[in-house]
Amino acid sequence: MPGSHGSLTKAGKVRQQTPKIDRSGVNAVKKKPPRMRYRYLYERRVGKGKYSGQTDSIGAKRASYKRK
Repeated sequence: MPGSHGSLTKAGKVRQQTPKIDRSGVNAVKKKPPRMRYRYLYERRVGKGKYSGQTDSIGAKRASYKRK
């Protein structure tokens, strides 16, 4: 198998040429790692007894039935 699929001198060429765009709108705040996010959701659901989602979602309605 002679050669390779591209020379190493061209590696990363396109990414370096792409302009950097700042985060804006929904993506303005950097997201937490999944482990921290799931821990927060667990604490709200089990510890505080609240369902951390939209108030009219199916999961929130199920949680409200269990509280009664």
